[in-house]
Amino acid sequence: MRPIGIDLFAGAGGLSLGFEQAGFDVAAAIEVDPVHCAVHEFNFPRTATIPHPIETLSGADILESAGIAGRRVDCVFGGAPCQGFSLIGQRALDDPRNGLVRDFVRIIAEIEPRTFVFENVKGLTIGRHREFLDELIEEFSRIGYVVREPWRVLNAGHFGTPQSRERLILLGAREGDALADYPEPTTEIPSPQQRIVGLPEGPTCSDALRDLPDVDGIEDLTRSDATDAAVYGEPSEYAAQLRCLSDDAWHFGYVREWDPSVLTSSARTGHTEISRRRFRETAPGTVEPISRFFRLSEFGVSNTLRAGTDGARGAFTSPRPIHYLHDRCVTVREMARLHGFPDWFRFNATKWHGGRQIGNSVPPPLARAIAGEVIRALGATPVRPKAATSLGDPALLSFDLSSAARYFGVEPPPSRRDRKSGARKRKQIDIERERLGRQAARV
Repeated sequence: MRPIGIDLFAGAGGLSLGFEQAGFDVAAAIEVDPVHCAVHEFNFPRTATIPHPIETLSGADILESAGIAGRRVDCVFGGAPCQGFSLIGQRALDDPRNGLVRDFVRIIAEIEPRTFVFENVKGLTIGRHREFLDELIEEFSRIGYVVREPWRVLNAGHFGTPQSRERLILLGAREGDALADYPEPTTEIPSPQQRIVGLPEGPTCSDALRDLPDVDGIEDLTRSDATDAAVYGEPSEYAAQLRCLSDDAWHFGYVREWDPSVLTSSARTGHTEISRRRFRETAPGTVEPISRFFRLSEFGVSNTLRAGTDGARGAFTSPRPIHYLHDRCVTVREMARLHGFPDWFRFNATKWHGGRQIGNSVPPPLARAIAGEVIRALGATPVRPKAATSLGDPALLSFDLSSAARYFGVEPPPSRRDRKSGARKRKQIDIERERLGRQAARV
């Protein structure tokens, strides 16, 4: 039997995917943003998506919603947002701005999983934030959990991802249960300036992107984020994995029923000629001075992909990097390749939501490496599922905040981007269904 995991603060599901690929069944995913919930439900139809604020849920609520009440949970994992500064005269953990972290601890205490994984930004280890981190570890000890020390900051680039992205990882286990070790790096980050002998070089931006067609030559992608009219090039070993061209590419996850010939999450961006000229004049590995966009290096790795701000804070789009070959920003699918998401994995059809979902997520290869060590500590043997799994309704990918909230029966969070009419969304759904109809007719 596969070990059971629960994803708190799940987003689109970077941790969920990595844990599934390592051999877990992810029973529940808790996420307050209904747009993220819709994408998670599309990609993980076997997982119970719980679209409620964690502060309104109890451990019993989660277990009941997931249909696993009375069963042992092997790992609870997630990255609770926090600010890490204490108020004068108070512990950092008592700061109201860190309430979601307290809820993470509370859910651990209520569910009593055998293990947990807490991930967060590297900044939590620096300066005054260290006070918060120390108190958090003490709080886990108070509820009966041991934390692996010294804790580590892991870089996704050391685990086969063409992106330099550092995350703090805390590994915990219930007293009396085995405590997982940190995974050791498997690849070195490619760098034209610095080469370190000892580990194989990891994938580069070219390895991730060179087999993908240039979207500027595909007219369909001005109206939709998916097209049948895609001609792929010869993939690198890394790209072949993400295209799932072998059985091993699924690792210990569920095989999804999908059409690998269709290019998805690839809506075009309408850059001005002035912007394109600036992009052309930007040297690889440097930042374009006006837009502040980073230009990828063909033989290097991506900078850290970021999410931008949410709707409540003005919905500012994070800068997508400039392609190393083309004078444009990368697409959502190209961001996903740089993050380690396989090509079957879909995101919201809008570039803003799609980019936000990637930038907020843990790269699946890093999550898989961490989860593999947890599986080893649990004494479980990962097995490949025999049954394939269909993906969800494509309409889930075109929801805006209002329509996603209606679908899940929750109140929508505030957003300036939610003022758009539903006509564009309905058109996107119609295009997707028409494409699926043409595909079925060919079969």
